[in-house]
Amino acid sequence: MGIDPNFDDNRERVGEENGVDVWGPVDPPEQLGIHGVHVAVDYDLCVADGACLQNCPVDVFTWVDTPGHPESDRKVEPTYEDQCIDCMLCVDICPVDAIDVDGSRS
Repeated sequence: MGIDPNFDDNRERVGEENGVDVWGPVDPPEQLGIHGVHVAVDYDLCVADGACLQNCPVDVFTWVDTPGHPESDRKVEPTYEDQCIDCMLCVDICPVDAIDVDGSRS
């Protein structure tokens, strides 16, 4: 099961990290929630294979450390989600469907 495409309706915004909105529940280090709005990454699903970061044509993503998370010790953060061109490449290549891009959420 991938990221909930309706997370912004089904989850509560619990704060911000590095200028990126965070949607709960959050209980570090095991549960980190969804990060981003227009480009959203479910940190609890992300396995940090880096395909989205390496292939994004406009460099939306950066690495952030998430020590102690059961899936991986780092995640891709949609740091520059405002630069997203809606090509959907990140959505298509994510091996665990941890990313959602939605033009109506900006």
